[in-house]
Amino acid sequence: MTTQPDPNRPPLAPLTPRPLGGPAARPPLAPRPLGSPAARPPLMPPAPRPLGEGEVAGRPPLAPRPLGDATARPPLAPRPLGDATARPTAPRPTRAGPTYRGLPRFVRIVLWVAVAIIIGGVVGATAPTALRRLGAVAALQPGLLAWYTVRALGFLAYLVVAGSVLYGLLLSTKILDAIAHRPVSFALHKDLAVAGFVLAMLHATVLLADQSFAFTPRAILVPFASPYAAVWVGIGQLTFYGLAVITASFYVRRQIGQRAWRLLHYLTFLVFIGAIGHGVMSGSDAGAAWAFWLYLVPGALAVFLLVYRVVVSVSTRLSSPPSARTPAPSPLITRAPLSLLPGGRVPSGRPAAPLEPPSEASVVRKNVRNGSAPGGLRWPT
Repeated sequence: MTTQPDPNRPPLAPLTPRPLGGPAARPPLAPRPLGSPAARPPLMPPAPRPLGEGEVAGRPPLAPRPLGDATARPPLAPRPLGDATARPTAPRPTRAGPTYRGLPRFVRIVLWVAVAIIIGGVVGATAPTALRRLGAVAALQPGLLAWYTVRALGFLAYLVVAGSVLYGLLLSTKILDAIAHRPVSFALHKDLAVAGFVLAMLHATVLLADQSFAFTPRAILVPFASPYAAVWVGIGQLTFYGLAVITASFYVRRQIGQRAWRLLHYLTFLVFIGAIGHGVMSGSDAGAAWAFWLYLVPGALAVFLLVYRVVVSVSTRLSSPPSARTPAPSPLITRAPLSLLPGGRVPSGRPAAPLEPPSEASVVRKNVRNGSAPGGLRWPT
């Protein structure tokens, strides 16, 4: 079906294109200028900086002092070597000891093999006989086992204490420094002393089980109260107490100081002499040839090393220059009383020693500390 146009309706006007940029056109977006009222609100001001050391509220911070400023503190001038105001340092007399080198690997292997062969030979030659005799004693006279144990522990304690004494002398003479580290040698010296003390304590404790003599705790602890050889057993008891003091000194060495520890360590020689006297005079095996050499060889070695140590120490002191033995007094040390009474008197009534003028070096140091320019210091007269 086709619709007929209305003849009474006016015709439509043709569409005309809109010109670009005409009056009816949308205005383009203009760029927003920075800082305009319509811009984003400004950021909040930063928080105030905390005041530093020496700053006051409301005052501007101190500006850094430029390098080379006239008010800057003058730098410390290096003291030339050999300056007359320098504190003299007297050289300490020391003896150059051997440097640790260690033994070659082949020599160490040979030594360990030799020690193993010697120990194996001694044990192999004596162990069967000793075990056979101990078995016979245990079957026939069981009460004598404690006596044999006391004797064995006594000899072991003596040998270990002798080893500790000899090792300490070798340390003091610095003979072992070429083949062993000094801290290791000192640790072994201390361990030998501890082992000797433990063996000596067992030597005394087993006496309570001995049936040959009636040893009581009082007879063991109190010197010269023994029922057998009271004098020489008492010397052995004093030796044991001295060994206990020396052993304990290893663990309080830092508390008492090196000097006190060395002075206390001289007690070792008395302990060693007392151990030899106790073993020779009260031991039942002192008449045997093997016991004689067992006491003689360590004692002779200790005497030799002690004499060697004394001779080397005296020769070192005599060979050092007199200035090294007696250091010169320091010029910076002034004589002044600690406290003066009115009128310049010392509390004891003696006249006060006059104050010596300060040296140039002390004046420069004081000026540098005060921040003033270097210069002379007016000394009160």
